[in-house]
Amino acid sequence: MALEAWFMDDSNEDQRLPHHRNPKELVSLDYLAELGVLYWKLNPENYENDSELSKIREERGYDYMDLLDLCPEKVSNYEEKLKNFFTEHIHKDEEIRYCLAGSGYFDVRDKDDRWIRIWMQPGDLIVLPAGIYHRFTLDTSNYIKLMRLFVGEPVWTPYNRPQEEHPVRKKYIHGLTYKFGETVKAH
Repeated sequence: MALEAWFMDDSNEDQRLPHHRNPKELVSLDYLAELGVLYWKLNPENYENDSELSKIREERGYDYMDLLDLCPEKVSNYEEKLKNFFTEHIHKDEEIRYCLAGSGYFDVRDKDDRWIRIWMQPGDLIVLPAGIYHRFTLDTSNYIKLMRLFVGEPVWTPYNRPQEEHPVRKKYIHGLTYKFGETVKAH
């Protein structure tokens, strides 16, 4: 099954709920790609010997890897960490995540500043471009096992919104403006 993504409603209900609009407004992989979000479907049961994952890592220079089990039983200060992950931010580098078990949501902003919810399930590998506003939360399963990939030594520093003057944000917005042929809201 392919990655599922949709435009979110404006509800302040539990962040772990799907937050579909009514009626649902699904988002295509092509639209995500226009925003710079890349996607692969891999076999999470064979990640240690997966030639396709090895090829992606080699082609994109992802030489760092670690695994993160995120659930209340395995993470100290779980609620605080989840709150931090759900704070809207950017990074100076790509954010690469591969779901090996469980599920959760990455929310990204589109060119019109609308939230898109991306439901990560086992086998989904996504790359969020540097400079895109995003956040993460678990879904109601309260568990996800992620592989985190990085080029070189990992730098996990989030730059919370607003960051319109940050060079990586300006570069991202410039790329969208070029791609869409229109002025993109910097918000």
